[in-house]
Amino acid sequence: MAIIITDECINCGACEPECPNNAIYEGAMPWKYSDGTELKGDFLNVDGEQHNADEVHDAVSDEIYFIVTDKCTECMGFHEEPQCAAVCPVDCCIPDEDHVESEERLLKKKAIMHGED
Repeated sequence: MAIIITDECINCGACEPECPNNAIYEGAMPWKYSDGTELKGDFLNVDGEQHNADEVHDAVSDEIYFIVTDKCTECMGFHEEPQCAAVCPVDCCIPDEDHVESEERLLKKKAIMHGED
């Protein structure tokens, strides 16, 4: 499953540089699939849906750091545990029960984003 940041976030920013997929953004910041990945132009995501990697998307949260679910792989293939959760001083990076994903799916997302597919 993807990781979410709860509203207990203190905006310390410790999580952002730890994400190998650049899936974590400061509150109110727009995001792109191409940020910190190998994605460029049009691509198919893990569900076979077409997206443009350079399209700018609105922030998920205006007040606290947030994780883009479609970019989160729980650090699978990079680390033994989600690094955002490992460094969070207030334990606000938790599993997102609304986005449960298998290890296979998480690894496929990683492969797509990092040119391994």
